[in-house]
Amino acid sequence: MNWRIAVIPVTLIPIIIIAIQFDIKFQDVLAIGIVPFVLAVLAFMVKLGLQGIKLAYIARSFLGPFDSIIRLSAMRVGSEFIKFTTPMFVGAEFAVIYYMTKKGISTSKASWVALLDIVTEVFAAGVLSILAGIIALLNGAYVVAAIVLATSVTVTSLWVVLFFLSSKHTFQLPKALVMLISKLGKERGEKYIKQTNVYIEEVCTMSRENLHSPKSRKVFVVGFLTSLVSWIFYGISFLIIANSVGFAVEFFESVMAVMGANAIANLPITVGGSGLAEFGIVAYLNNLDPFNLVIPEEGLEWNAVIGWRIATYYIPIAVTWILLVKLALSKFTKPNAK
Repeated sequence: MNWRIAVIPVTLIPIIIIAIQFDIKFQDVLAIGIVPFVLAVLAFMVKLGLQGIKLAYIARSFLGPFDSIIRLSAMRVGSEFIKFTTPMFVGAEFAVIYYMTKKGISTSKASWVALLDIVTEVFAAGVLSILAGIIALLNGAYVVAAIVLATSVTVTSLWVVLFFLSSKHTFQLPKALVMLISKLGKERGEKYIKQTNVYIEEVCTMSRENLHSPKSRKVFVVGFLTSLVSWIFYGISFLIIANSVGFAVEFFESVMAVMGANAIANLPITVGGSGLAEFGIVAYLNNLDPFNLVIPEEGLEWNAVIGWRIATYYIPIAVTWILLVKLALSKFTKPNAK
């Protein structure tokens, strides 16, 4: 986990380049004002909090009251640290699975809960990002639209299709991957292959047993709607920052801008989407022209972009790290298995 902390300074490089290129000084960022900045941080923390509550709702719906809502919610918020320090924002589900197995939940059941949590999150983000891409397309921003739509459709389709197919088909590791692991790992590799295939089979069995039940449909809908609201708060965070520096952005436009930026940041190029998220906001709002990064005086201010990034990335990194260490990575006595 220490290597994840080490890569955080690397994520500052794009911001430093932007600051130098556009002559952004520290006092320019401070011009946002302490109150708008704090409100933006709070808006983003509400987003994370809703994600945590959703995970707690899903987990307790299928597994019973094995843990408190507060601890489950806080643990889910803490797991976001992994997404913040990983390309394409993946990895939080592994912390969720690890935490619940330490609580005595079987790996297959924990994985089912984590899978349902991430699918509702991805599906909600995908719907909003695809809408943002369509709006960009209608406005003639073909490059922005192509990137947003290609990323959103690919990621959303992959997760959602695999999720629903898991109830009809038992997946196994791809043959090419099996051959590679067997060749490199020898007997130990064969052992890991068998264990992994058994684990995947158990998750698929959980899908068949639960996915088409009225209870599962209800949980999925509630999870999806909660995720939609959480992503809207992400848009609110930018709305607050932008308006604080005099950039007139409407509520819907702000939500579409951050969802377009989120889709671009999902490209597996930089850690935590560093640089890509900033580029995405500018590309979407600066006359929807991805190649025009020379912002006119009346246009989007770079200090707003930097301030928004600090409020929704660097401050939450510290909070999520503390929660991750205190909860998901803490040691405690394992109860009887369920």
